[in-house]
Amino acid sequence: MKKSYRIDVDCANCANKMELAAKKTPGVKDAVVNFMALKMNVEFEDGAEPKAVMQDVLKACKKVEDDCEIFL
Repeated sequence: MKKSYRIDVDCANCANKMELAAKKTPGVKDAVVNFMALKMNVEFEDGAEPKAVMQDVLKACKKVEDDCEIFL
């Protein structure tokens, strides 16, 4: 399953950090952050619960960039 989320991030480097953090999160098959569009596209692993996984993605992103936001 794939979903798109609106994000708020200040710079392209920070967006890249968010993408890397999201990709390492259990339950995420792939993640792509588009800084210009302020969007994060996430592909979930089979059987993963998107809402629970995205909470973990948000926590992981906050660790690398504390002023980022993902609008779930």
